[in-house]
Amino acid sequence: MVIWGLNFAVAKYGLREFSPMLLMSLRFAMVAVMLLPFVAVPWGRMKEILVLSVLLGGLHFPLMFTGLTRVDAAAASIAIQLQVPFSSILAAILYKDKLGWRRGLGMAISFGGVIVIAGEPRALDGSWYLGLVVVAALIFSIVNIQIRRIGSINGFSLNAWMSVMAAPQLIAVSLLMETGQIEQIRAASWLGWGSIAYMAIMVTIVSYALWYPLVRRYPVNQTMPWTLLVPVFGVLSGVLLLGEPLTPAMVVGGSLTLVGVAVIMIRKAPKQNQNQSAT
Repeated sequence: MVIWGLNFAVAKYGLREFSPMLLMSLRFAMVAVMLLPFVAVPWGRMKEILVLSVLLGGLHFPLMFTGLTRVDAAAASIAIQLQVPFSSILAAILYKDKLGWRRGLGMAISFGGVIVIAGEPRALDGSWYLGLVVVAALIFSIVNIQIRRIGSINGFSLNAWMSVMAAPQLIAVSLLMETGQIEQIRAASWLGWGSIAYMAIMVTIVSYALWYPLVRRYPVNQTMPWTLLVPVFGVLSGVLLLGEPLTPAMVVGGSLTLVGVAVIMIRKAPKQNQNQSAT
């Protein structure tokens, strides 16, 4: 959670020197180069990994980092927590999971918190970009479902082959939508390259290698509450590293979002999940 929380501020440094799609393509290319020589080919899972690469590399990260170009790291780290109510909605649609009034109330509170942040004068200019972060949260809730569908697979192998598939997608999008890629690469400072290295090594390799097995092994209501720490570290890193203001609207909206997310996640586990976790 510390790694993910710091990622928002670190990414802002990278976005000062690279356009969003180029930044992401370089990130996934670095991951592929570092991991591919050391992992096996996950035969029989390539189709599912391709779908994951489109969801993460082709949709989630481009939306997220395009939003970050005009949204404070603190606000983005809070808004991305809407993945939790989105996950509950998808579970109700796909698996007929009963929402109940408590989770319904939690959803309303969490969405209300983001609305408070979006209504702040500072955020109004970038409300469209904050919307992109919200859509990225929706995509990430679908990503978690896809990870469970892939089943048991080595986390390094999954990251390596997902990156192999995601990098060309992002390069193509960058060439279509952005300009000056060569100039950006030549002019980049150590901060820009350091940002990419942090995202490739710490965020993509280290943190996801830890997260994927947890998502598959434990019930969602045991793993997801830990993500409440992400916006805490995200806000702190934005304030301390980037000098972003901690406004009353940010405090109120962030608190509402986290309370709503907590109401959704922190509940008694179903009996079958308790039995599964015991084994």
